[in-house]
Amino acid sequence: MNDDVTYEDFVTTRAQALLRYGYVLTGNADDAADLVQDGLVRLRGAWDRVVNKNDPEGYVRTIMARRHISLWRRRRREQLVGSVPEERYDDRGIERAEHDPRLWTALAALPPRQRAVLVLRYYEDLADEDIARVLGISRGTVRSQAARALGKLRADWLPAAAPATTGGHHDR
Repeated sequence: MNDDVTYEDFVTTRAQALLRYGYVLTGNADDAADLVQDGLVRLRGAWDRVVNKNDPEGYVRTIMARRHISLWRRRRREQLVGSVPEERYDDRGIERAEHDPRLWTALAALPPRQRAVLVLRYYEDLADEDIARVLGISRGTVRSQAARALGKLRADWLPAAAPATTGGHHDR
């Protein structure tokens, strides 16, 4: 790429090609435009460094691909519903678990760090970064301690069965 090419020249000459690339990635013109815009904004902040490497288009395409993957992963975890529930949802299983003394016994039997991680995560509703800061450990340690603790709880404690409902049973 020519050293006298400015950011504005690059955008003028390559925006349509980047838009086509975004469309191929997303299959949607609006999402493609968002990816191009995000990529070009990031390119602007790094223009001097990127233009010296003679590959601003490769830089933008990489940003667009990574951003698309990130958005796709986030959307994949979403569970869309047709309408917003008007009433509060109470999970009876959680209620039973909270009042089951066997859970508290199993929790008390965990090593102190594992117990602290679970309490901070599920009772105090803290993010892993916040738990790591509070306990003075790494985020990876928070995750491994939580996984080990949950594994022990799953092995040692099974929730009490839901109370049987009265009434007829219909086979389908």
